[in-house]
Amino acid sequence: MKWNNKFNYPKSSRSIEDGLRKYLFDDEKLPSVTSVLKSTMSEEDKASLELWKERVGHAQANKIKNEASTRGTSMHSYIEDFLRGRINESFFENNEQYKNMAKEIIEKGIKGKLDEIYGMETTLHYPEKYAGTADLVGVYQGQEAIIDFKQANKPKKIDYIQDYFLQLGAYTLAHNVVYKTNITSGVILLCTVDNLFQDFKIEGPELLMYQNLFLGRLKKFNEMKNLS
Repeated sequence: MKWNNKFNYPKSSRSIEDGLRKYLFDDEKLPSVTSVLKSTMSEEDKASLELWKERVGHAQANKIKNEASTRGTSMHSYIEDFLRGRINESFFENNEQYKNMAKEIIEKGIKGKLDEIYGMETTLHYPEKYAGTADLVGVYQGQEAIIDFKQANKPKKIDYIQDYFLQLGAYTLAHNVVYKTNITSGVILLCTVDNLFQDFKIEGPELLMYQNLFLGRLKKFNEMKNLS
């Protein structure tokens, strides 16, 4: 894999306002992709989340959430350091959980599949609409793609990761609009705490569907904001 700095990705600052993450571009404050999705979660999904919190207890739910966040951040950092050549394979000798998870993603999802890297932790935005941070933009299995790294406590079924696909829809759409690209592929590389690797790929008409579905959620988000 090689680095190819063909796009000039901008720097931006982030803030939390009214519980929503926002990105600042010049004088524009744009809602984050994750804030849009969280704010427009279905009533069914909200009820399922509340039931889970009641079942495990709110304190335990917060503990699980915080541990997952810390683990995910550490896993992302190691994958990024590996791709930047800052560390060598010997870091795998350390048996920490997140490093083992990073190894699974690198060995099974990146090596031999990731051809070029355009950017990592890349801030993308659709002017006047939304913004977000993609884990990686590049060429994956011969196609320009946006790739996100995910961690989970247990294996995921496609029905349970629709928001992941909506994120990819939002990121690819923003990239295509701003940089005049034609990215038609989005990839999720996921590892569970038990080191089970999963990969999910959406492309072509399916990716286009998720782009449109995200725009629908964005419209709902803006309507909710105008009513408040």
